[in-house]
Amino acid sequence: MNETEEVLFEARGSVGYVTLNRPQALNALTLPMIRAISPQLVAWQEDSRVKAVVIRGAGERAFCAGGDVRAVWAAGRDGDPLTEVFFREEYRLNRLIHCFAKPYVALIDGITMGGGVGLSVHGSHRVVGDRTLLAMPEVGIGLFPDVGGSYFLPRLPGRLGLFLALTGWRLGAADAIHCGLATDYVPSDRMNALAAAFAELDWSKDGADALVDGVIDRFKAEAGPAELAAHQDLIDHCFSAASVESLLAALDASGDDWAAKVAKIIRRQSPTSLKVTFAQIERGAELDFDQAMIQEYRMSQAFMAGGDFYEGIRSVLVDKDNQPKWSPPDLTGVTPAVVERHFLPLGKRELTFN
Repeated sequence: MNETEEVLFEARGSVGYVTLNRPQALNALTLPMIRAISPQLVAWQEDSRVKAVVIRGAGERAFCAGGDVRAVWAAGRDGDPLTEVFFREEYRLNRLIHCFAKPYVALIDGITMGGGVGLSVHGSHRVVGDRTLLAMPEVGIGLFPDVGGSYFLPRLPGRLGLFLALTGWRLGAADAIHCGLATDYVPSDRMNALAAAFAELDWSKDGADALVDGVIDRFKAEAGPAELAAHQDLIDHCFSAASVESLLAALDASGDDWAAKVAKIIRRQSPTSLKVTFAQIERGAELDFDQAMIQEYRMSQAFMAGGDFYEGIRSVLVDKDNQPKWSPPDLTGVTPAVVERHFLPLGKRELTFN
């Protein structure tokens, strides 16, 4: 392994290990990393000697804090085709993980957002730890919850998917399991031992999934109570509303302090992102995975042609004033026609999986 590479690969025993290796950047996902991971996963899927894949992040702070959106922001300002290429290749990688025929174990102990969720949630096993902080915060930067959010968010229990999409709510280990985004909790001080244990397995015995389950069972623990469980009924009621406006009205009318906090968070987000994301989640419930990813690529290109993404990145990551000037500035300006523009077919630029 070359320790200077952005992503490291190692085969130990019958297990392929992927390590995201940009700890100084919270392992944010770059296009070169995507282009390294994709062919390696294909090779391991086709290699009968490899029985499972384990992916983790270098350092203790993050699994993967998301895609390298600042690079995409700069590319959009300069007219660089990265605004097309990055999303296209990232979404193809998401699909590769979703379709991966062997156990795919993501050890997501640390910050896991956006693109990091896309590298983990589509796998068969998603293990959280004490340091886990998981979120889909895209509406706060003038974007939408992508990397397959159209598919997995509508399929979470109750209305949790729409809640997470519109708030960017940050989940610890217990809440990640409650929402169904994680499968198991392993204390952080056991993660290294867990990772090593996969390579020591005798893969000639039981089925691969059963063997992986057995190893995780040796290390896992109870994650404790989930905060969101206490608010599930309120979430299901308010987030079953027919629009963002009526959803906010339901939160306001509840008279609940926690609901007031949630409403305040939503009102800070990009109005365009909120309404488009609302439509995305509703439509995504009826789509299969490939259709969802094609929809998201259309959406990504519409957002790249708009203004809120560039303003969101400026305010959060560049100037860091956290004072975005959204356009339009409120929900009333986001008409049905504006929303619909984000779902229009792209003709020859459509996402394909060939």
